[in-house]
Amino acid sequence: MSIKLENVGIAVRDLEATIAFFTDLGLTVLGRDTVSGEWTDTAVGLDGNHANIAMLQTPDGHGRLELFEYVHPEAIESEPTRPNDIGMHRVAFSVDNLEEALEIAATHGCFPLRGVATYEDVYKLTYVRGPSGIIVMLAEELKKN
Repeated sequence: MSIKLENVGIAVRDLEATIAFFTDLGLTVLGRDTVSGEWTDTAVGLDGNHANIAMLQTPDGHGRLELFEYVHPEAIESEPTRPNDIGMHRVAFSVDNLEEALEIAATHGCFPLRGVATYEDVYKLTYVRGPSGIIVMLAEELKKN
């Protein structure tokens, strides 16, 4: 059996704001749709499932995010996750310029949880609280091959 990561799905409060955040960082929108009906009720496990969705892709073509904004059932607000919470943790991106990525994030009101760290002179990295409370790790490789 072969296996391939298809995408990471994230339920969001505001689809347009979240798309703007990730496209400003360099992802592109592959497609958008509204999904509902028996097939999606079955696949997702929610009766009356109805959501607006967008599929985004990284410039290298390997990473994809599927963003969902629920119309029905009503989205459930929860506390933003913390880095040590069990469950979905974060989405991580390599960037070629961390300072530029942080400037872009700041235009969306998104800032590092604490600051920028350096890991063994290999990476500069930080966790940013993105739209809908999503934790986004941004890392710049310091020793480029």
